[in-house]
Amino acid sequence: MKNRTSVFVVWGLIILALIGLFSQFTDNPAGFIQKLAVIAIIGFAIYFLVRKFLYSSPQRKEQRAFLKAAKKSKKRLQQKSGDTTVKSSSLGTLTTLKKSSKTKKKSPAHLKVIDGKKGKKKNRASF
Repeated sequence: MKNRTSVFVVWGLIILALIGLFSQFTDNPAGFIQKLAVIAIIGFAIYFLVRKFLYSSPQRKEQRAFLKAAKKSKKRLQQKSGDTTVKSSSLGTLTTLKKSSKTKKKSPAHLKVIDGKKGKKKNRASF
């Protein structure tokens, strides 16, 4: 058994809202369009602010980086498996195939060397 009164109340509010919008539009169309534009701009601003601050967690960034790396790895594996069939069927010589594989550049490792105190010895006092 559904509560019928709540359904009637909701439909009544929707009908009243539509009547109000129609009456505002007929009385002052330029003002109505201006109000709609202001509401849309404020809505977009709130939407982008919420999206920026709520969904920009470090975990999502790490997840995005992981997915990007996984796609790269998958692409590289597909190219390697595809290269074996292409090499056997290609008309090029062995030297040209070796040259083409050497010319591929590796992506940078993005590692940073940290210089520590290598020359200084630890003070190891025995008790």
